[in-house]
Amino acid sequence: MKILKTLSRTMMLTIAMVAMMSSTPSGNGVLEIGDMLPMMGQEVVDISGETTHLRELHSENGLLVIFSCNTCPFVLQWEDRYNELYAECSKNNIGMVLVNSNEAKRQGDDSMAKMKAKAKAEGYKMNYVVDENHEIADAFGARTTPHVFLFDRDAKLAYRGLIDDNGENKDDVSNHYLTDAIGNMVAGESINPSTTKSVGCSIKRLAP
Repeated sequence: MKILKTLSRTMMLTIAMVAMMSSTPSGNGVLEIGDMLPMMGQEVVDISGETTHLRELHSENGLLVIFSCNTCPFVLQWEDRYNELYAECSKNNIGMVLVNSNEAKRQGDDSMAKMKAKAKAEGYKMNYVVDENHEIADAFGARTTPHVFLFDRDAKLAYRGLIDDNGENKDDVSNHYLTDAIGNMVAGESINPSTTKSVGCSIKRLAP
């Protein structure tokens, strides 16, 4: 039975890959709730040097994608929650990945070497990958670092936006948007709010 469930889930994700083009936003669009996880088969390189893709990182109950980087002040505020989020995701059989799409800074602050150093210094436990030519960010319509996208077991977007409402001090958070969304998603309950406005540094895309 477990094998059949695994095969069924694999087939679902394969079908989703074929269907995702209809829900992938155009250049300035952003994924809406219910849209399929785009770019599932896009190969990305992790700081470990291994090649992976979003389909592989998607776990039994979903995938959390956070667009991040190394030096943005807003990332520096919120990153003390990254490992806590990883623990929450792991507990609920949800994959998690940080995506660095700052292609315009790839020779500087957001080089692979700097990403490795950042992950080591902060003790990142999750995957941290390079988004070449910001293609994944473009497909998601990601705007900022950080920018959160939570997908459910069927690879459909369940929540998008902020981690919580206080980047400066996690002890003063009033609304734990993302952790609440994870709990509700896994329980099969509605997520409210399902979207919040992302706050952060703009993703440093290459000039057209």
